Amino acid sequence: MRKQNSDFEARFISEEGSRLKNRDYFGYVELDEFACYVIADGITEITDIESARLAIETVILSFQEKPSMSKWSVKSLLKRANRALLGKESDRRLKASITVVVTDYQKLRYGYVGNTRLRMYRGGAVFRQTEDMSLAQEMVEQEKIAKDELMKHEERNNLYAYLGQKNFKPVVSKKIKLVENDMIALYTRGIWENVDEAELDDVFAEADNEVKTTVDNIEDLLLSRQPENLDNYTLAVIFINKVYQNPEKRKRIKKIVTIAVAVVIAVIIIGVVLWFLHYKKVQRIEDMNYHFTNTVEYINTGNYVRAKEECEQAQELAEKLRDSSMRKRLQEYSFVIETVILADESYSSADYEAAEEYYLSALDRIRYADNVGTDYIENKLENISVFLSVEDYINLGDTLLEQGDYDGAEEKYLLAKKAALSVHDTEGKQTAMDSLGKLYEAKADAESEAKEEADSQAQQTVAAAEMVAAGDKACLEKDYVGAKVYYTMAVTKYSEVSDTAGEEAVQKKLDAVEQKLSVQEEQKNKAAACESRGEICRQSGDLWGAKSQYLSAKSIYQELGSDEAVQRIEGILSDIDAQIGQDGM
Repeated sequence: MRKQNSDFEARFISEEGSRLKNRDYFGYVELDEFACYVIADGITEITDIESARLAIETVILSFQEKPSMSKWSVKSLLKRANRALLGKESDRRLKASITVVVTDYQKLRYGYVGNTRLRMYRGGAVFRQTEDMSLAQEMVEQEKIAKDELMKHEERNNLYAYLGQKNFKPVVSKKIKLVENDMIALYTRGIWENVDEAELDDVFAEADNEVKTTVDNIEDLLLSRQPENLDNYTLAVIFINKVYQNPEKRKRIKKIVTIAVAVVIAVIIIGVVLWFLHYKKVQRIEDMNYHFTNTVEYINTGNYVRAKEECEQAQELAEKLRDSSMRKRLQEYSFVIETVILADESYSSADYEAAEEYYLSALDRIRYADNVGTDYIENKLENISVFLSVEDYINLGDTLLEQGDYDGAEEKYLLAKKAALSVHDTEGKQTAMDSLGKLYEAKADAESEAKEEADSQAQQTVAAAEMVAAGDKACLEKDYVGAKVYYTMAVTKYSEVSDTAGEEAVQKKLDAVEQKLSVQEEQKNKAAACESRGEICRQSGDLWGAKSQYLSAKSIYQELGSDEAVQRIEGILSDIDAQIGQDGM
């Protein structure tokens, strides 16, 4: 029903670029009540295609089982995809970046992890966008590098969060209300590494009603750069031409108007008797201020449970007084109080990550609550940072180790050890030392594997050179069939070791041999034709015509170096000469 009464137009492109395989994947499903759009970019060089495909298939199938756009359900889709990659039997871990967009045709919510990107436009300008989970993005946020350096920075693909992690932490947005002519772009690094954000924004600012034209314009812009080493690139664009409108809305408006009329009548009646209620109103104001003062005092003493009770009573009176200003103020106080209570509960149960998230959320809104209780929250956050620093360093070290950054991982493990020592955290110290031992073993194994691979490539290169030499020898002997076999084997060897120059050089020789084989085949056919005509002349008694044809065939076979055929023709010519001698011709 919702889909029929809305208009969401999607178009995408996905190409391998200059790569041998396309590691990207895009998929979507549009149901009656909900729609889901997913883009993924595989990370691992060998299994990357499997990673992106498996992740998107898992998300789409899970979404179809239970369509929803709640924050929990979007996070659940991403977690299922993560479990699918972790549970896949493979020689190497499956990894991928992913962005998921879910909509009910009125609103949308998105979730992501890694460095696939979402960019949402409204009125021709950027309205929402994701931030890469990379070390390069952290450097931008820390103002160590300029934002326009991100697309080419060496750490742009060094991710600290992605699908395929045990400690998986995706980002999920709030609900976003859609309006007509909103535009959404989903794209992988093949796009953002070659087309900067300003250029992308210009395309969408000038976009017409044709989504295909917009997609084509972005691809033309990308290809006009003519990058030497173009990565896989995938771009999906969704035009929201019409947003679903609830048919019950008109009835609700009519109902609201009816209520409003009733309220006006009630106000008139109240106005008549208002002077009777003046004293009662004044008393309520005093009570409200009394409870509000108590709320502030309890917050200052760190007793947020009692502060909540006093705040609720003040809110109830503000509602009765219809004091919108105080009501709004108390709502902000209530949010901070309830958030701090949740934070205190997590803190008491040693769930410091959750506690930190709650305290930070409260601190972000506390300015709307007159900054009351700031010292309490900041003190709690300071205490939490001591407990989390060791774990954070170790987790970041694990991430860098998985990415092969041994020096970076060692630095983080040493920082974790130092932090643990500073707070006498024996468990954290032991974990850091165990991680260092694991790092040094992995580094030694990697160096050994690299040496073995180099030796193997050297052997392959020598074998390829030997096959080229054998092919050259066969060419000199005019054994073009044998030369083709040797050159073909050499091309395969050079391809296996990624020696493009060697592969191209041998391919030229192979092309020349195939051309010579083609010419040789034509000569053989020509010689066979001469033999056929010679035999016809011989059978008809035209011995001199037969001799002429067989001599032509012999000459061709001599050029081809076919000694066996030459001997055979010479035998036939001897017979013809003998016959000519007998006949006295």
